[in-house]
This record gives sequence, C-alpha cells and structure tokens, in this order.
Amino acid sequence: MGMTMTQKILARAAGVESCRAGELLMCNLDLVLGNDITGPVAINEFYKMGAKKVFDPAKVVLVPDHFAPNKDIKSAQMTKAMRTFAREQQIVHYYEVGKAGIEHALLPEQGLCAPGEVIIGADSHTCTYGALGCMSTGVGSTDMAAGMATGQAWFKVPEAVKVTLTGKLNPYVSGKDVILHLIGLIGVDGARYMSLEFGGDGVKEISMDGRLTIANMAIEAGAKNGIFPVDDVTRAYLAGRVTRPWQAVEPDSDAEYAREVVINLADVPLTVALPHLPSNTKPAAECADLAIDQAVIGSCTNGRIEDLRAAAQVLRGHQVSDRVRCIVIPGTQKIVRQAIDEGLVSVFIDAGAIFTMPTCGPCLGGHCGVLADGERCVSTTNRNFVGRMGHTGSEVILASPAVAAASAVLGHVATPDEVK
Repeated sequence: MGMTMTQKILARAAGVESCRAGELLMCNLDLVLGNDITGPVAINEFYKMGAKKVFDPAKVVLVPDHFAPNKDIKSAQMTKAMRTFAREQQIVHYYEVGKAGIEHALLPEQGLCAPGEVIIGADSHTCTYGALGCMSTGVGSTDMAAGMATGQAWFKVPEAVKVTLTGKLNPYVSGKDVILHLIGLIGVDGARYMSLEFGGDGVKEISMDGRLTIANMAIEAGAKNGIFPVDDVTRAYLAGRVTRPWQAVEPDSDAEYAREVVINLADVPLTVALPHLPSNTKPAAECADLAIDQAVIGSCTNGRIEDLRAAAQVLRGHQVSDRVRCIVIPGTQKIVRQAIDEGLVSVFIDAGAIFTMPTCGPCLGGHCGVLADGERCVSTTNRNFVGRMGHTGSEVILASPAVAAASAVLGHVATPDEVK
C-alpha cells in the first residue's frame, strides 16, 4: 500500500522506508516554534528536564505575538523570559516588536518553512505551513521543550482525508470560504487526528495566501495537519525566500485514505460560521438579519497582503457604519510596509477603520478589540467559541476579509455585492 504526503514526510524524517497509519515514529525536526504564551512554559520545562543547550539555535523560533506589544505586566514578564532565553541560547530567529509579526504569517514570509520538512510549534495553528508542502503541527509546551532539547519528537502516523478540489472560485470567494465550507461539511471532528490532504485541478486556482488560510484552519476540523502539493504557485512563493535544499513529496497513486471529500470551487458561496462553532456555517447572503458591533480583519488566518487588498477593495469609497468598530491588523511588518506603499492604509483610515500593529490581539480576547457582554463581531479569525474574543455573552461570526469589510460598512452581516 502506498503512502500519503504526510506519511512520506514522517517516514523520511524517521529514517524508515515506509510507514502506515497508527505507527509510532521518532522523527527528526526541522523547526521548533514557540510564542509568548507557550514559550515561557516550554523554557521552564526545558531547564527542569536538565537541558543546557538547544539542539540547534537556527532551528528554534521564538515569536512574542499573542499579547505583544505587551498589554500588561504579566505579558511583559513572559516576553522578557523569552528574550532572556533567546540571548542565552543565541537563538537566530527571535522576532520581537519592530521585527515581529503574527507567527504563522511571519515564518513562511521569512523562508523558515519548506516542502518536505517536519515542523512542530506550541500553537495549534502551526498547521498553517502545510500550505508549503511540509508536515507541520501543533504540540504542547512540554513537547516543545523536548523538541528544543533533542531536535526530535514522537508522532503517531495519522490517517488521511483526501480533499479533492475542482472548478474555479467565484468573485470575492476566497480560501477562507473554502475552509469554512469544508468544516461545515465534515464538522469540527470530521478529521480528528487525521491529515487533511488537498489535491485536484482546483488547487491551482487558489493563491498561496489562500492556501495558508486553508491549512491554518485544518485544526478546526480536528486535523493533525493540513497539506498541499507543491506546484508552480508554491515554487514561485519559495523563490528568493528559501535558499536551502528542499525535497517535495507527492502521494502515491495507491495511498490509503479514510475518506474523500470532493469540492467544486464554483459551488462554494461566501460563507460565514455562526456562533459558537466553526462548523456552524451558512451562506453570508442569508445572514443579513445579524447586526454587528465590531469587525476584525487580520489574524494568522487572514492578515496577509491579499486579505488586506480584498478588504480595501470593498471599503474604498465607503464609510464604516457608525455602530461598528472596524479593526484592521496586518500580519507582519513587511505587510505593514506593503499596505502603506499600495495605499491600503489610507483606504482603511478614510473609511473610518483603525489600522494597528501586527498582533494576535483580539483573536483570543487578548487586546485591541476585546468584546463586551452582548456584543457581536464579524471576524476573519479562526475560532468563535464561547468567550473567544472577550465576554462569554459576546458572539463571534467567522468570515472572509471581503465579507467582514462589507459587514463593517452596512452594520450587519453582508456580502460585497450589497455595498453600493
């Protein structure tokens, strides 16, 4: 029996010829990631286990982004712990304010992820990097500590769900709509501890930013990881970013899958996920009765330049509703510069939105947009659980940047075509 993309990568990292779902493998790691919530915990565990030096200072990445810039004394202390550790260990890739960004937007941009690599991060959305054809997955802080010390991690080889994409996207429809549509089809546990492996002729219709969005939310379907094949779109993105050798994999023709889901991209509508699950999906056009108090455009899911362009296209020449706070959060410093150079920031400000620094901020109810009791937010983030962005009496509706921008203008859930 042949292997899936994920199985091939894990087998190679473990030094074995082949593997099957359910096997346990000890794999060599290409990258270990931590942020300002999980990193300090991992650092404590690192020293508790008696470790002295990280396995490779160039293969450990630390990014303060969740509560950065520091929102209070506690977050400042956590960032200080990371900064001290980075200096002591001579960590090559430590990104703080001024150089930092939202980790899952920053790492691909900086060329730290490449096809065929094995990456773990103490953050559940580490699965983002599968868009580049690598096996990346979230782990706990203890596993991160062990990874920093040894450069290895145990994996249970996952089964896989084959997601075949066909057709072409309709106007305004994006990767966010595709992944919300998929989660709506299979549920938040539809790929539990499985690999979501994307393929089909429709893959070429999705940009790299769109693929990063889709892979980012693989965890919202319960998946261990999400992964895309390497094609011309991937190679164009990697050119000039990744200079080290890399080796892509393809699934075998007789690879075994737990199930297959076929999605015609032409059938994917502008989609939202209503409270309080990412699987509670509905066409955006059917939700005009839902008034909103806030719109957030950003996060590790949708804070890339393509996302900001999509939002600006809708907001240009319009005003944010008087009843709505519209917050635009770029993913990295480079994206900030691009947004300035392209005139996008002026569009946002002219429309009455606020343009902030790169941060996870409101996504996890951190800062820069925490919700009060009874408030409702349309957000381009990835989770809408009870209390996710603030008070347990608040609500979050997940959407694409285009839908979030249109909703900000009209004061209720809306599609771009409704903004005249």
